[in-house]
Amino acid sequence: MGIRLVATVTATSLLALTTAGVATADAAGVGRDAVQQALDQVTRSGGALGVQARVTDGRQRFAARSGKADLDSGRPVPLDGRFRVGSITKTFVATVLLQLSGEGRLDLDAPVVRYLPGLVDGRITVRQVMQHTSGLYNYTRDLPGSPDEFDEIRYRTWTPQELLAMSTSKPLDFDPGTKWSYSNTNYVVAGLLVEKLTGGPYARAVEQRILKPLRLRGTEVPGTKPDITGPHARAYWTVSGQPSEITRLNPSIAYAAGEMISTTEDLDTFVTALASGKLLKPAQQAELTRTTAVSPGYGLGLQVETLPCGTKVWGHGGGIPGYSSQLLTTPDTKKRLELNATSAPVEGDPGDAFDKLLTAVFC
Repeated sequence: MGIRLVATVTATSLLALTTAGVATADAAGVGRDAVQQALDQVTRSGGALGVQARVTDGRQRFAARSGKADLDSGRPVPLDGRFRVGSITKTFVATVLLQLSGEGRLDLDAPVVRYLPGLVDGRITVRQVMQHTSGLYNYTRDLPGSPDEFDEIRYRTWTPQELLAMSTSKPLDFDPGTKWSYSNTNYVVAGLLVEKLTGGPYARAVEQRILKPLRLRGTEVPGTKPDITGPHARAYWTVSGQPSEITRLNPSIAYAAGEMISTTEDLDTFVTALASGKLLKPAQQAELTRTTAVSPGYGLGLQVETLPCGTKVWGHGGGIPGYSSQLLTTPDTKKRLELNATSAPVEGDPGDAFDKLLTAVFC
């Protein structure tokens, strides 16, 4: 849950950070008290200023929150608040590409240059981009690493070509297909692929193919707009030694790798539809969660994990300055968790709070 910009749109999710300590639980059903205690531990520790969560266990559904929505009023975090989802954007983009594959407009194992000549190394395939086995250098490594540095560029508009150039100006990290390494550059390429194949902005494809059909009215692809409209919690960090709000920023710095805004309710609707096979044809649904020896924990835009208690979960984490999110479901969608935490001016240590939360919900 770091606030460094290099954490922007990374694969480092709350799941990846915490599942090592998740214990086996024998009790049936999700305990609301256990969920609330875990959230309270996060905010008391300073691990987040505020946090909201949506939990589903069969027919049992509830929302929970802890902490403050802002430093000035101290009002509670809105249960229906909107937030930046970071890398969960990748799952939306991957879904669109898989839909295009199901329509016969995209071959997952074709080289990217078949569709975008000269864009990247000719050996890199569409599948390798979607699965983070391309070897492309992660452009976010070259972005400002501290709040003070980022504050100087937070409202700059970036083109995807500029983001990609930061990567392609450097050698590949490894030969395509030989290793797995999370790189936000991959989903810059993915966004450009969507635009080439659909003839319009990738945002339009996401809206027409996912947001409108599922009626995700609280979800948007903001482009260059710096504001989060509607109810939302504010996020903070420290700039020049003083608390500074980081809620507003130009999200073009993340593009298709992590610019979207959503709500826990909309994310729940999306992941339920996706895991239930309502967005993809059977062949592409199988590709979504298919892992390999090179990529054992990541399908195509989707993390695939087995918790220490034995429960298998699918989902994605996301981080962008100010906001950290998590989206998780069991394959049968009976147990689900959507979570967002806003950063505090002084970063604290939540300890085992997320272990407790995952145990309460999934184990």
